Amino acid sequence: MEDDDDSSSLETNPLDVGKSLHGCIHYRRRCKIRAPCCNQIFTCRHCHNEYTNALANPKERHEIVRHDIKQVICAICNTEQQVAQICTNCGVKMGEYFCGICKFYDDDISKEQFHCNDCGICRVGGSTNFFHCEKCGSCFDVILRGNHTCVGNSMKNHCPICYEFLFDTIKASTIMVCGHAIHLDCSRELIRQDQYRCPICSKSMSNMSCTWQRLDQEIEATVMPEEYRYEIHILCNDCHNTSKAFFHIFGHKCGHCKSYNTRRIGTTDDSLDRRT
Repeated sequence: MEDDDDSSSLETNPLDVGKSLHGCIHYRRRCKIRAPCCNQIFTCRHCHNEYTNALANPKERHEIVRHDIKQVICAICNTEQQVAQICTNCGVKMGEYFCGICKFYDDDISKEQFHCNDCGICRVGGSTNFFHCEKCGSCFDVILRGNHTCVGNSMKNHCPICYEFLFDTIKASTIMVCGHAIHLDCSRELIRQDQYRCPICSKSMSNMSCTWQRLDQEIEATVMPEEYRYEIHILCNDCHNTSKAFFHIFGHKCGHCKSYNTRRIGTTDDSLDRRT
């Protein structure tokens, strides 16, 4: 009898049958959704959007509204039913994490999913690690609380590099110093290519003070030939002020904020004379 009791105690809880064994490349879940827009069945909204946005006829392309989903199909018993966490037929939990507002299921709770009422959607990373910025209209890492430039609805735009909509992206995003949003991986790729300007407004993406100090040293150590020692007019992309700077192949320093993120806005008669 003792062996039978031990064996029964090791049996899988009915709620956990098939846990993490079903789903798609986006989520582990034990159900599929019926898209209310086209009445087709998909594992998740991303699967739906990828399929419909690849349709040959542009007029047939569309995206699902997650809140409009009404029906799901249990992956264990194949029963179609109204949105709920527990299957009405076999009693399995169709998602360890479940949000009745977003109609969202996921067995992988290591993502620390949470629903933000202000955003109106579910996010990952743990509610204690994020705060909602009312002006920006989105959730950000707590390290950015009081430490970012607010731009109205900054996340309700497309990534300036890959052009994916940022507000409900499943990729990590960040806010640049200027307040514009971008995918974290996209910003890292820019930096790897020595591109440090915001693709939208051309301001420096991050604190560049160490880089500016290095340029100071390199310019001081590299004397330009006499024929190239002339002043030019520059516009600073960071502070938007104009000033003059001596021409140098390494860069031109703003006379106001000391940034090297500048652009030349004209040539002086003197510089033209020196190069003729």
